[in-house]
Amino acid sequence: MTIDEVDLARAQEYSLLSTLLARSPDAPFRRRLADLRGDLSPLGLAHSALAKAAARTDADITAREHFTLFVGLGRGELLPYASYYLTGFLHGRPLASLRQVLQRIGIERVDGQAEPEDHAAILLEIMAGLAGGKIAAPTGTDREIFDNHLSPWISRFFSDLEKSASADFYAVVGTLGRTFMEIETKGFQLSP
Repeated sequence: MTIDEVDLARAQEYSLLSTLLARSPDAPFRRRLADLRGDLSPLGLAHSALAKAAARTDADITAREHFTLFVGLGRGELLPYASYYLTGFLHGRPLASLRQVLQRIGIERVDGQAEPEDHAAILLEIMAGLAGGKIAAPTGTDREIFDNHLSPWISRFFSDLEKSASADFYAVVGTLGRTFMEIETKGFQLSP
């Protein structure tokens, strides 16, 4: 199966966002981020802003910011879960519905994985695998997961991340995520 360049670019974008939400970037990853180049498109400008943010911060600062935003002492400032954004509770119906879809396409929960599958980083990683062809699934599965399990809440999450008083580096990640989700939404609306 040949993956076209647009789907490869989508997979890379999903993977980048997934990685940034799953953990704070270490020094080598931050250096690679600082080398990103963008054009004058909204996504290109978001890439340029991420490069600048990565260049001006360090691993300790981003680690503290990641902890404050997503982990916290009792909980992080933001809860990046579909269930929470859609129902106000963790482990709700959105998670149960997602688990049914994942089971149907053969994606199993990884042993030792503490986060439920409706965590933004996990959903974005799944979308990267679908777009890039690393996860074999029926045609349209990426659209199904996007429409039913990401689109209803993920832009709100990225917008909250952008606006968080605790976010500096991650505010730029929020802008990148929100911008990419807008592009994906339009792309899926235009496709048959």
